[in-house]
Amino acid sequence: MTMLDDRAKLLLKALVERYIADGQPVGSRTLSRATGIELSPATIRNVMSDLEELGLIASPHTSAGRIPTALGYRLFVDTMLTAERGQLQTPTLAPDQPQKVIANAAHLLSDLSQFVGVVIAPKRSSVFRHIEFLRLSDRRLLVIIVSPEGDVQNRVLFTEADYTPSQLVEASNYLNQHFAGMAIEQVREKLLAEVESLRGEIATLMQAAVQVSTEALTQVQDDVVISGERNLLSVSDFSSDMGNLRRAFDLFEQKAQLVRLLDSSAQAEGVRIYIGGESKIVSMEELSVVSAPYEVDGHIVGTLGVIGPTRMAYDRMIQIVDITSKLVSNALSHK
Repeated sequence: MTMLDDRAKLLLKALVERYIADGQPVGSRTLSRATGIELSPATIRNVMSDLEELGLIASPHTSAGRIPTALGYRLFVDTMLTAERGQLQTPTLAPDQPQKVIANAAHLLSDLSQFVGVVIAPKRSSVFRHIEFLRLSDRRLLVIIVSPEGDVQNRVLFTEADYTPSQLVEASNYLNQHFAGMAIEQVREKLLAEVESLRGEIATLMQAAVQVSTEALTQVQDDVVISGERNLLSVSDFSSDMGNLRRAFDLFEQKAQLVRLLDSSAQAEGVRIYIGGESKIVSMEELSVVSAPYEVDGHIVGTLGVIGPTRMAYDRMIQIVDITSKLVSNALSHK
């Protein structure tokens, strides 16, 4: 497919760029002006005919103009795209609790791209780094659980006994000194073994705390955060075809396919691009996905990306996804 001569490559590049910019089928006269080289209309028509036979462009209707196919976009992205750095003003993403960083990243992706931002959240750890008790009122406590990633979970605990502040400090100190860094299931087993050596009320409090911590740390969470679905309503490729729009929204609602697609991106370094139906997981001809993995302390823990129409400014999307993955990595690795 890369056996195109220089003239055919130049015309295909100009056609793709013009169509991305305008969204209208591109005719011979427009191409002649866009390339700036002297070619007769007949020559351009012949090259266009060859590109169409190769499946790189297509005629949408009786119009004389052509539009790129998914195959044409792929050749353009792989061999003709020049992502100019520095065009994008570097955004910021402040370090925070992981779920907040993830939500902010999804919003950032959709705001910058004006398409849909998607982030797969890191798997939540069942290990705790720190636990603390705060007395709210008689027999009512707030249990604060901090995971190794800095995720903070709060749970209200109703107790049969009323605990003094010194008892609460004693219980939290014991749990933090003996069990911090262990999986919550291990803590539960060890507590059962040590319950005899602990004073009754304190043992009861710690067992209740471990129970709510288990629920907090292992609860089912939203694996994928999506932002900006409504942006597709203003994309002509979708707003003019309710069937396409409905299929796209079904994809966002089900989420499982998205998770599988983005999970597969985590195996590759850097930015990956899926155009049209290339991915067998999400086989929508009208959608493209630009994705990249992100890390915590040097380990890949999740993936993020932009989903939009195949007619997107790929050079800009690559920059947006690349920068956001670095911002998320930095924000989550922040100590």
